[in-house]
Amino acid sequence: MKKILFSTLFLAMLFLNANAQVDGKAIGLRFGGFSGVGAEVSYQHPLGNANRLEADLGLSNWGVGLTGVYQWVWDLSALSDGFNWYAGVGGTLGLSDSNFGLGVVGQVGIEYNFNIPLQLSLDYRPTIYVLPSVAGGYDGICLSVRYKF
Repeated sequence: MKKILFSTLFLAMLFLNANAQVDGKAIGLRFGGFSGVGAEVSYQHPLGNANRLEADLGLSNWGVGLTGVYQWVWDLSALSDGFNWYAGVGGTLGLSDSNFGLGVVGQVGIEYNFNIPLQLSLDYRPTIYVLPSVAGGYDGICLSVRYKF
């Protein structure tokens, strides 16, 4: 039992300590979500070796939104070269008809960086609106396709 526990902790430490190399900027589209189906123009800007900022401007059936997320990126090359996972926090602004919304977001996802300048990612981003106070907030799973440069 001790060997299994030690092995599990050792592998977890390897995954948590292996930071990914954030290697440049990326721009593309982010599609999906459960309640706000639409598309966003998505831009990622590196802030260090394992951190970046993602900014998304989107249209959906509820209006227009701008979201910014600070992300931490970790290496998952144990699965295959090019895989990373990331988590982040940020904020969002929304405008629908004459209504204004301000919210807090979290994000967790997995991405694959091809040997060509292409990145695919799948993420979950829950949002809680604080202005106006909206019961339940918003969450969604989205697929992103980005060109890396």
